[in-house]
Amino acid sequence: MSEVIVRSVRPEDLDRVTEIEAACFPPAEAASKQSFIARIAAFPESFLVAEINGTLIGFINGCATNNSVIYDEMFHSTQHHVPDARNLSVFGLNVMPEYRKQGIAAQLMRHFIQAARETGRQSVILTCKDRLVYYYESFGYVNNGISKSTHGGAQWFDMTLIL
Repeated sequence: MSEVIVRSVRPEDLDRVTEIEAACFPPAEAASKQSFIARIAAFPESFLVAEINGTLIGFINGCATNNSVIYDEMFHSTQHHVPDARNLSVFGLNVMPEYRKQGIAAQLMRHFIQAARETGRQSVILTCKDRLVYYYESFGYVNNGISKSTHGGAQWFDMTLIL
C-alpha cells in the first residue's frame, strides 16, 4: 500500500469530503455539503483528511467545545465551535469502504488526538453506535453510556478520552 498522508482539510477538498461522507453514513446521519463548507471555514485545524497518491480516502472532523458530550445541534451549526474550548469533539471518522481494515481510521484518530493534545485540550469526545464502542475503547476512550443524542434517528453512546 502507498503511504497515507494525513493533513488539514483545504477548501478544494469539499466535493470529495462530501462524497466520502455519503459513502460512510446513511442519508439521515450524513452531513450536507453546506455543513462541510461551514466546517472547513470554521475549524480547519480540527478537520483532517487522509490521502493516498493525491486521492482523499478518509477524514475526521469536529469542533472545539466546553461541553462534556456532543448534542445534536452541534452537527448542524458551527456557532457551537468555541476555538479555545477545553474539549475537542469528533463528528465523524470516515474511510472509504475499499480502504477499510488497513489502519487508516486509526491513523486519523491518532493524529486527531495528538492535535487535541498540542492545542491544550483536556479531552476528546465523540458519540458512536454500539458496535463501535470497543473500537474507540482501544484508543483509551471510556464509554459513558447511552447518549441523549438521537442524531439521524439512531442510538448513540457517549465516549470520552481524557488527555
